Amino acid sequence: MDCRTVLRCGMNNRMTTLERTFELARSGKFATVSELKQAVASEGYSMAQVTGSSLTKQLRELIAAHRQPAE
Repeated sequence: MDCRTVLRCGMNNRMTTLERTFELARSGKFATVSELKQAVASEGYSMAQVTGSSLTKQLRELIAAHRQPAE
């Protein structure tokens, strides 16, 4: 088996909910945490882990740092 990262080795190659949430937060495509959560949920991920003020603050900061200017 060709494992590029430890997180990808195993029976399920799908990202965890938190991995995907952070990946999308860095994408620059979202203006708010609510938009981000909707996108993650629309991909079939459970949002049960994406809660709490500390996590929301981290996501808000990532979104702001990577936000692409409007065209």
